[in-house]
Amino acid sequence: MFSRFAALMVALALLGAPAQAQEQSFAAFQAELWPDAQAKGITRATFDLALSGVTPDPRVIAATKRQPEYGKPVGAYVNDIVSQGRITRGLAKAKEWSQIFDAVEKKFQVERWVLLALWGMETDYGVAKDKWDVFRSLATLGYVKYRHPYFRNELLVAMRIMQDNRFGRDQMVSSWAGAMGQSQFMPSNVVDYAIDFSGDGKRDLWNNVPDMLGSTGNYLHKWKWKHGLPWGFEVSVPTGFDYMKSHAGYAEWAKLGVRRVDGKPFPKTGEGIIFFPSGAKGPAFIVTENYPVLMEYNNSDAYAISVGHLADRLQGGAPIKATWPADDRPLSRDARVALQKRLAALGYKVNEFEGHVDFDLRDNIRAEQKKFGMLPDGNPTTVLLEKLGVTPAK
Repeated sequence: MFSRFAALMVALALLGAPAQAQEQSFAAFQAELWPDAQAKGITRATFDLALSGVTPDPRVIAATKRQPEYGKPVGAYVNDIVSQGRITRGLAKAKEWSQIFDAVEKKFQVERWVLLALWGMETDYGVAKDKWDVFRSLATLGYVKYRHPYFRNELLVAMRIMQDNRFGRDQMVSSWAGAMGQSQFMPSNVVDYAIDFSGDGKRDLWNNVPDMLGSTGNYLHKWKWKHGLPWGFEVSVPTGFDYMKSHAGYAEWAKLGVRRVDGKPFPKTGEGIIFFPSGAKGPAFIVTENYPVLMEYNNSDAYAISVGHLADRLQGGAPIKATWPADDRPLSRDARVALQKRLAALGYKVNEFEGHVDFDLRDNIRAEQKKFGMLPDGNPTTVLLEKLGVTPAK
């Protein structure tokens, strides 16, 4: 498997190569790409238009190392996203597009507050515009085999989107990683979930707000969003709480003395997972079945908490009550990958080696923390890495 780190090293080597050699190598990449494009129904005219004048973009490679969900404490990330300004702007958008929100909620059974929060998170309600050439970005990532073959495939899908929707070449703009429009859908997500909610015959996520909101509602609906169920809620735990306990039905959590900070009752049925994103010294949450749906949008706990909390605040919810720890220092992506590999070597089942600390991995961490006499809150720290003898790759 081509690792992120290995891909990055190849990328830096390639992008630092002499211009002539790089040009020849990129030309070979394009030549190898054409048969696959042709097999997917992409015309030669579309293929040539998409890649005309395209060269590898070193800024894209640099951006792979600057992903904010991993670069700052969770509390700082959440506080930056869930600002009063973003809440105020979101409420204005809720009023401006109220009829569209009514229609999306009715059709897809997804609350407007969640749609607003995702819109606010991704592009600040459309203020943050796509500035990158989607074809150059995806071609760069495909060329250096970053997360191969994902971005190579997304490049081909983007070509088909331009061809099928008759979008102009200059309209095909994105984030540095190829996410497009006000909802920041990757090309394959555009194909799978984007809809023409305005009825004008196009699926335009850049300029058509009804299309964007309808498509986001469709996305969450197809990932089984449960209407009326919160994403999660801040909780308090009693003195003597057993931190090895992570999964339970809501009735059991109540019996164990866990309480919602907002004073509301737990849902009548279902199961929740207790979660300490910055360790036991920081806020505690119980997350519901809707939490993994937010994670499908972006596989980051900091992201999902921010979206969920912004949705709460937009509908009048209170700020997070517990104080985020001042000494919270999240592990780097490389450190998390190294931790995953170490836990796998110890016999634990690890679901992926991309650096995300999922709930199964947090349970594994709890088991190791308990062995070392640490508080088993499931939060990975440098202290745990040292005890496990983990040395992240440089």
